Amino acid sequence: MAAKRKNATKELTELVRSARVVLWDFDGPICGLFAVHSAEGVADDLVEWLASRGLSGLVTDTERDSLDPQVLLRAVDDRHSGSDLVVELEERLTKEELRATSTARPTAFADVLIQTWRALGARMAVTTNNSPRAVRAYLEDRGLTPCFAPHIYGRTQDLHRLKPDPHCLNRALSAMGAAPAAALMIGDSLSDLEAAARAGVPFLGYARNEPKAKLLTEAGAGHVVGSLEPLLAILRG
Repeated sequence: MAAKRKNATKELTELVRSARVVLWDFDGPICGLFAVHSAEGVADDLVEWLASRGLSGLVTDTERDSLDPQVLLRAVDDRHSGSDLVVELEERLTKEELRATSTARPTAFADVLIQTWRALGARMAVTTNNSPRAVRAYLEDRGLTPCFAPHIYGRTQDLHRLKPDPHCLNRALSAMGAAPAAALMIGDSLSDLEAAARAGVPFLGYARNEPKAKLLTEAGAGHVVGSLEPLLAILRG
């Protein structure tokens, strides 16, 4: 057992130290975007807005019960792709995400890890399904913009290219002139894991709790951490 743990630590160390480009998911690894301004509340508001327009039938009970605004947005886009309705719904979600940035909870050790990694020569990018406007607002508030700018790749009008499609990862790699094998994706969801696999990018899972860790591990994530502190220790070591 001790040998197995030692092996896992060695592999994680190699994964972290070999990364020349780090692709970060936003909500989770960098911050808890909806720590106060809840995602469930945002989803309810979107459902109510659709209902006020007589369009509540556009989402199924399962989609409605997910309490996930991203699920609702995808569902409406699946049925009315490229429509003014989707554009307006996406803008409403973006405004809610922007509101949430003011009360977002920084992930422990994320700020210092990003700054340390950048100081050691790694390049940083955000690859997320959230609005890039919300990402920029949060990074600016935390003084992290210089670590990432201009490499922030978030939700576009092409909603079918949200993760697990690797579109935002590929955009980042292309813009930075980086080979997939030289990069590392840090994410907390199955869509992050799949997007990284499809882009050919090594993946490191971040899980705030045991159920999330189990979900990522069972889906094939080779490395999952419950805290970013070990990564910082590796870089400082």
